[in-house]
Amino acid sequence: MRVLAVIHSHDAGPELFTEVLAEDGHELVEWDIRVQGSPPQDVDAVMVFGGDQNVGEELRHPWLHEEYDALRRWVEDGTPLLGVCLGAQTLAHAFGARVQPIGTALAGFYDTELTEEGRSDPVLGVLPPRFEAFNGNGYRFDFPENATPLATGPVPQAFRIGERAWGVQFHPEIRRDHVMTWFVDAPPRPVEEIAAELDEKLPAWQVKGRALCRAFLAAARR
Repeated sequence: MRVLAVIHSHDAGPELFTEVLAEDGHELVEWDIRVQGSPPQDVDAVMVFGGDQNVGEELRHPWLHEEYDALRRWVEDGTPLLGVCLGAQTLAHAFGARVQPIGTALAGFYDTELTEEGRSDPVLGVLPPRFEAFNGNGYRFDFPENATPLATGPVPQAFRIGERAWGVQFHPEIRRDHVMTWFVDAPPRPVEEIAAELDEKLPAWQVKGRALCRAFLAAARR
């Protein structure tokens, strides 16, 4: 398959998912929405990743309007879609849900639980019913109206719109080094604690991240 990765930042791309796509013989096409104009055409699936921008900052980042339109168009066209962190927030906003600051940003692993629908979902259902998920975010989304809630935690963690569009607040794609760059300035907790937690828990989390990526790709092929 030809998979489009929508990028908002040099330090928040497909990361681990790049390896999975290459190992499984898929073509990855990266599109930096900030600078590259219209999205590439003729893609089989779309992944939208994180960034330090936020819903509500459209005056600073006018391309956010283009992203909302593109998300609605992909969902309406039935293009398989996975939004991660900011990508999940823009997806939620595009379908009418509230996105707002949390207050104290999340940085680390947090208890997360699949809903009943999440346990039977073809993508989220590959994860255990309860698990620790890595969050790195200062904003959160509400579940869009008519979306299916798939996972909850310290904030709403995952949902599905229709049968082929998923949003996850947590980060299944992370590598240690690029995550640590997120917390260079004004970290919400001591960076030593974040680093130690990553050293302890990241290997097992990456196994789950690979499984989630492959489950999305399998759902996209169907």
